[in-house]
Amino acid sequence: CGVACPGELLAILGSSGAGKSTLLNTLSFRSVKTIAVTGTRYINGMPANPKCLTSRSAYVQQDDLFIGSLTVKEHLIFQLALKNCENTTIGTPGLIKGISGGERKRLSFAAEVLTNPSLLFCDEPTSGLDSFMAFNVVQVLKTLAQTGKTVLCTIHQPSSELYTMFDKLLLMAEGRIAFLGTPEEAMIFFAENYNPADYFIQLLAVVPEREESCRQAIEMICEQFERSEIGVKMVLESAITVKGSYCAKTDIWLNCHSKNNPYKASWLAQFRAVLWRNWLRIAKEPRLIKVRMLQVMMISLILGAIYYGQELDQDGVMNINGALFMFLTNMTFQNVFAVINVCIVFFVQNYRYFYVNTETECIELMSIFLSKMMAEVPVFIVMPIVFISLCYFLIGLNTEQPRFFLACAIITLVSNVAVSFGYMISCMAGNVPMALAVGPPLILPFLIFGGFFLNINSIPVYLQWLSYLSWFKYGNEAMMINQWKNVTEIQCPTDNSTCLTSGDVVLKTYNFS
Repeated sequence: CGVACPGELLAILGSSGAGKSTLLNTLSFRSVKTIAVTGTRYINGMPANPKCLTSRSAYVQQDDLFIGSLTVKEHLIFQLALKNCENTTIGTPGLIKGISGGERKRLSFAAEVLTNPSLLFCDEPTSGLDSFMAFNVVQVLKTLAQTGKTVLCTIHQPSSELYTMFDKLLLMAEGRIAFLGTPEEAMIFFAENYNPADYFIQLLAVVPEREESCRQAIEMICEQFERSEIGVKMVLESAITVKGSYCAKTDIWLNCHSKNNPYKASWLAQFRAVLWRNWLRIAKEPRLIKVRMLQVMMISLILGAIYYGQELDQDGVMNINGALFMFLTNMTFQNVFAVINVCIVFFVQNYRYFYVNTETECIELMSIFLSKMMAEVPVFIVMPIVFISLCYFLIGLNTEQPRFFLACAIITLVSNVAVSFGYMISCMAGNVPMALAVGPPLILPFLIFGGFFLNINSIPVYLQWLSYLSWFKYGNEAMMINQWKNVTEIQCPTDNSTCLTSGDVVLKTYNFS
């Protein structure tokens, strides 16, 4: 058992694998489902409510989880609604130049303390920082504690300077408490050394060459602490806190419901915030949009050049029908694989960021997904329209109004269905190589049953259901009807009795009505 009081900075020390992060996750209700948790967490002497604790506390991750293309100010606006470096891009290490490591860590604190939490958990906040930056970060924690907050942090090998800033130490070994008390009491309990923190960690570490003796020493230290004056005092202090610390402020930790939670935004507010952030991300990375647009324009012009100037004769009918199906095929494959690459890279790169936000109930997963799709909808509307606009008149398709606009609408719908299919493949595969391997075999049946390669009426009964799932079928039928409906005359050689004489005959040939 143990206790952390308001106004104190409690440092959790221990060697790697001692259970520091596990303890922090357990206290904050973040343990993975495979870990069995026993015991009770108390706040102001009453059992902690998980929803209240997660909403009224803050958790600073060991790794700084940001969207690299946003500025500091934009990130903080997204978190709730800074100065000096507020307009500096956060940056992605190795990709985008931005703020320094120490500034990234302080931004993590800024993002978490916006809601003025009473309880702050920090997982190795000084990891990867030099001594100067580490001192500044711990100084921030100390300042937060002095305002009456309860601050718990795990820390790895603090310097002597940092050690003196802690109000209390919790030393862990093999998942057990080896010591809990003030730094001065730790000096009394353990033998002195030039750097107490280093000495404590070395003493409580399990060395591979002598695991058994190390574990025996740890067992002895933990039991000795439990029987010591400091250990008994800590147990009594915890018991008194649990039994007699109920006060009016305790109610806010007990009576917590989502409808009156002041720190959790409504679903609509979450959606708007994430949509705004995704818009910023797209606007700050225009290169991908430019490449996509160039790709669409090149393919459209190539198709326009190949099928240029088709006449309403027998060869023209075959060529036009082929061009219409090529529209659908190109828009499908182009958008499916564009989404696979972008979607997987986006979600993999930002997985931990989204995971943390959903775990703390800051953002619902549905709002993340829908906002990303909505942010990209304009892109997947403009590109199909550009594609059709460039090649439609070059090929010589039906210019009767409003045929062109209907063609734009059909291709736009097909493009967005393909985008959704790409999202589905991305979710199924989880990585780009797997998605690229799985994608074509999944698309092929829908392509075959689209009504161009296989006549609808010749499909076996037990496979007809596939044609109803094929967006190629609906898109091809719509494009064919849009092209051939009310076309009354198609040139036909007089010596050919099987030629297609009108648009209705063309549609009947493909069993489209």
